[in-house]
Amino acid sequence: MPSNAPSSPAASHANASSAHAAVADDFAAVNRTIAEQLASRVPLVETIGQYIIASGGKRLRPLLVLLAARALDYRGDQHISLAALIEFMHTSTLLHDDVVDESHMRRGKATANNAWGNAPSVLVGDYLYSRSFQMMVEIGSLRIMNVLSSATCVIAEGEVQQLTNVGNPDIDEATYFDTIQGKTAMLFEAATHSGAILAEASPQQEAALQYYGRYLGLAFQLVDDLLDYQGDAQAMGKNVGDDLAEGKPTLPLIQAMAAGTPDQARTIRQAIRQGGLDHLDEVLTIVRDTGALDYTRARAEEMAAKAQEQLDLLPPSRYRDALADLARMAVERQT
Repeated sequence: MPSNAPSSPAASHANASSAHAAVADDFAAVNRTIAEQLASRVPLVETIGQYIIASGGKRLRPLLVLLAARALDYRGDQHISLAALIEFMHTSTLLHDDVVDESHMRRGKATANNAWGNAPSVLVGDYLYSRSFQMMVEIGSLRIMNVLSSATCVIAEGEVQQLTNVGNPDIDEATYFDTIQGKTAMLFEAATHSGAILAEASPQQEAALQYYGRYLGLAFQLVDDLLDYQGDAQAMGKNVGDDLAEGKPTLPLIQAMAAGTPDQARTIRQAIRQGGLDHLDEVLTIVRDTGALDYTRARAEEMAAKAQEQLDLLPPSRYRDALADLARMAVERQT
């Protein structure tokens, strides 16, 4: 995997597109299932649910379910419902996160809380979580229910942990990784793990797909945190420096404090404590000059390489190739 040489957005999009192409019919069925399962006797539930689900994104988590199951030659149709409910779980966390973070923009569009208010966003998020558990029961696998219900607890803990980290410049790298494992990587892991269980994987293959999802999720979040300091605001659909404005001590800042001079570390500590963007230009200079961005990208590449290693236990197929493409896309993307 190339170091410090991210590919163009077009190349990154091509990787994601090739992964979708491998399961195109399944993905279309997932989209139909999502639309069907959004049905509610309360119009606002459907309106907000459709708005957030249609707001863009690559739908990586349901895609991972489909690829994991197909990579193990799954021939049934329950992977469609499983992928759809994973997307509902993800969407509910987005609705809740945007309220907690007081976000106004996601992927270039107004957030649901900005358009309808906090209370409807939280309640529709609760509805989507509830709907996902109804769909889980219909699948009828206690092992899958155990994986996904445990994941929801870990994700919630990760979100609370991130909240308690805000404004704290003393967060170390180990705590940072623990936080992103909960709030981001856990759902990636649950997607591939549950797909493997559905396909009745061997214990070795099941573990391989579980850890593939974990490492992929870590790589994905590391690049997200990197892009907050060097991304293109228009392409990302959010502002550069949003994490700093919220006082989040992500890896670029943690590493810059560790590698920089005492004065540089003091500047970043003050910026984290205060939040806002008063120190943005200084912080951007420091994270570049200390090599913190290169360090963060290297850690992302390390996680993506670990994800790819897990695929050696799967039989050769276009689905395994698509999973490898996603690991590359995770670190090459620029949005």
